[in-house]
Amino acid sequence: MDKIKQLEKEWAPVKQQPNFKAGDTVTVHYRISEGSKERIQQYQGVVIQRKGSGSTATFTVRKMSGSVGVERIFPIASPFLDKIEVNKHGDVNRARIFYIRERRGKSARIKERRMSVETQATNAKAKAEKATAKAKKTADAVEAK
Repeated sequence: MDKIKQLEKEWAPVKQQPNFKAGDTVTVHYRISEGSKERIQQYQGVVIQRKGSGSTATFTVRKMSGSVGVERIFPIASPFLDKIEVNKHGDVNRARIFYIRERRGKSARIKERRMSVETQATNAKAKAEKATAKAKKTADAVEAK
């Protein structure tokens, strides 16, 4: 079994995604190809579950489209997954919040999890470091040409 996981890590590396869990509101930027054209579609909703691990992990996002609930399952290692933005961190006590399917209106709301100032500063610092690393990488690529 360990050999399978080892091969999986080598052949299908998973892109680094932000930390999110059930109850968080996320925007998933998904690449869609229609004929010869390619566009990015944004899908915003609440994560109702995360499943699996490694390159086979998936997460389910639920959104309300009009008065109809729509759920979509996204594989974490999908090449069509452009990026994931975490809009709000929800405060829920379960890993799978399927009970949200039966809720409507105010009862379907999820309380927002408050973060301490230190945690927000740490997240901002990590985001800034990531942006500078990306800028440096693009500058090096331009310089190499």
